Amino acid sequence: MEKATETATYTAKTTTTPAATADGPALPGPEGPGWLRRLWAQDAFVYSLRVFIALSGAMAVCWWRDQVALVTPLFLGIIASALAETDDSWRGRLRAVLVMLGCFALAAFSVQILLPRPAWFVAGLALSTFGFTMLGAIGERYRAIASATVILALYAAISASGASSHAPVGGAAGAWQVPLLLLAGAAWYALLSLLWCALFPHQPVRQNLAQLYDQLGAYLRLKASLFEPVRGVDVERRRLALAQTNGRVVAALNATKESIFSRWGGGTQALPTGRMLRHLNLYFLAQDIHERASSSHHHYNEWADVLFHSDVLYRCQRVLRLQGVECARIAQALQMHQPFVRDGSVARAMDDLRGAIAYLEAQRRAEWQRPLRSLRALARNLATLDGQLDAAAHPEGGERGGDSSLLDRSPRSLADAWERVRAQLRPGAPLFRHAVRLSLALAAGHGAMQLIDPVHGYWIPLATLFVCQPTYGATLARVAQRIAGTAVGLVVGWALLRLFPSLPLQALFAVAAGVLFFVTRTTRYLTATAAITLLVLMCFNQATGEAHALILPRLLDTLIGSAIAAVAMFWVLPDWQGRRLAAVAAQALAAHAQYLREILSQYATGKADDLDYRLARRNAHNADAALSTTLSHLLQEPRHVRSHSLAGMRMLVASHTLLNYLSALGAHRAGPAGPAADLAQEAGAYAAGRLEAVAAALRARGHGVLTGDAGRAEGWAVALEQAADAMGPGGEGDGAEGGGAARAETVRTLQTQVGLVCRQVGVIEGVVGEWGVRVG
Repeated sequence: MEKATETATYTAKTTTTPAATADGPALPGPEGPGWLRRLWAQDAFVYSLRVFIALSGAMAVCWWRDQVALVTPLFLGIIASALAETDDSWRGRLRAVLVMLGCFALAAFSVQILLPRPAWFVAGLALSTFGFTMLGAIGERYRAIASATVILALYAAISASGASSHAPVGGAAGAWQVPLLLLAGAAWYALLSLLWCALFPHQPVRQNLAQLYDQLGAYLRLKASLFEPVRGVDVERRRLALAQTNGRVVAALNATKESIFSRWGGGTQALPTGRMLRHLNLYFLAQDIHERASSSHHHYNEWADVLFHSDVLYRCQRVLRLQGVECARIAQALQMHQPFVRDGSVARAMDDLRGAIAYLEAQRRAEWQRPLRSLRALARNLATLDGQLDAAAHPEGGERGGDSSLLDRSPRSLADAWERVRAQLRPGAPLFRHAVRLSLALAAGHGAMQLIDPVHGYWIPLATLFVCQPTYGATLARVAQRIAGTAVGLVVGWALLRLFPSLPLQALFAVAAGVLFFVTRTTRYLTATAAITLLVLMCFNQATGEAHALILPRLLDTLIGSAIAAVAMFWVLPDWQGRRLAAVAAQALAAHAQYLREILSQYATGKADDLDYRLARRNAHNADAALSTTLSHLLQEPRHVRSHSLAGMRMLVASHTLLNYLSALGAHRAGPAGPAADLAQEAGAYAAGRLEAVAAALRARGHGVLTGDAGRAEGWAVALEQAADAMGPGGEGDGAEGGGAARAETVRTLQTQVGLVCRQVGVIEGVVGEWGVRVG
């Protein structure tokens, strides 16, 4: 029965009966209500449904027991628990919940003890904020728990303050009531989260896969624009956009990998079966598609003049664009639990491309020799990519060949976790700087609260906490969005309170606002801030009936807290990205060198998609994405600290172009290339060593000297191009039949791509001179 369900979901068969979902309970099949399927396919809807159940359940219990004053701490506990949630299996989520509740209990009861002693409270708040922030070095799960714990500490202070805007319960009801209610709300949402993980274990994996294939489709469609053979096109701008889009693809790959690993265990367990095996196959296919999608066999626009009277580049563009559309259709099929059926448009476009190349070959024109060599390699690459799309339509085909293990990046022991934290305990580490900055900003916010309003002013440090981000640009964006969102939420809340004085209706508004906050908190922060402000007003009115008194103090507190965060970001250990750009570029170049060495080793021994190769490839893409992210943050910083922004953009384009050449080199791996590849192996080793030398010089910025013959890379490129030109159809005496022609084509591709890599190394050497590195 399960096998039939799997086939109905993932293969190209059609069905007229409702299909069970991959996550447990049945949903309407392809013939069922489409609106329900579309809603269920949305991650935001699933998340909002879980939050709605938690908030409405807490509100219903409070109304049923006629204790509406308990709503605020329960809601705040639910919010903190939801903020600590990360994608995980139910076992991992259970462990995270136990850690979270322990941290929450420590924070809530500590606040209750220290709150009557302001000096001790602010000292404890600053030290705990620093400690919890540093715990983020362990991993994403602990980063979320640590951040939510600091938020809950402030929620506890707000709720425990008898006369504050969030003080529906006070000392008369018991000194420990507030911490217990906060923990009850957190435990209630944690229970819902655990049940959800158990009932729908594969839903997040499928949604991550859908997001991954959607990003791959966007990358392919943007890559197609590079083939437009039109004069005057700003190719560098398009390459910059392509590098930034690649960063989003890499982030989606990493999220999908972690989602699968948390449910399977990677190399520590036997290969999964059933749905998880299909998800694993789809992930590996996405990796292979990404390698081929990011491949470049030349600066294709340079062939526009040579092939001006041919439509072959338009043919290439069409194939890539259609393959991008196919990736988007895979994403939609995954979201909607529907089969992915190909329509044959890519196959027809591939036939047209082969026909155009064959026509050009028949002309036997000498000036077309090199362009045709690149185009033949490109056509082979696109044909293999098309085969991978075929495989994505049938991911239940069984275990893939080769090494299927995944790298476990989580800490293996307490000593490993401490080592990760200790590595960040240095003034130059971005996490350390953020932890110090956030701790001092919260202390300053608490000091401002004591001067302005010791009882009602806890929204000042709370605004500071939410606004103060690790980077300057993100902090300034949060300042504007926080202030504007708060103003919008207060105006909407005031209007709703006047128009709808009914308390039950206001309770519904509070629940709806809470749901809206979680749906928009990562994508539309202004809307999320307005929603949480509205929730505060409605909850406060439920408890006291005096929400109007909260409007002006809430706006003033937000202004003060946001201003403190902005000042702290500018003056307290500012982590200007311009000062880190050279080091991040060095890391990218070193990762590219390691990727090149791993590729060359496989041209010597034969293709093997083992963990070492996939890790080198992923590290290179991660480093390239980190360079793109750093540059994006740099462009949001003050002008006086981004003097190297232009050099950074050129470096990003040069780095991503190099990665494209390396991806093509990796995509064409086959059997051992043999002695004919010795020249390419020697040139590739030189290029890898030169990249490592450039990286070392960049790390010593201001004192770096890149020694050696700066023009030698160009010499290698010319020698490799000439060797590729001189090879006969069979290569090195091999016959044109059998494996000789294929081996010759492999050697020619290796020589061509290593030549492009060497020439790109020369481009990079020219860029690093702008960082004060002397090139000789």
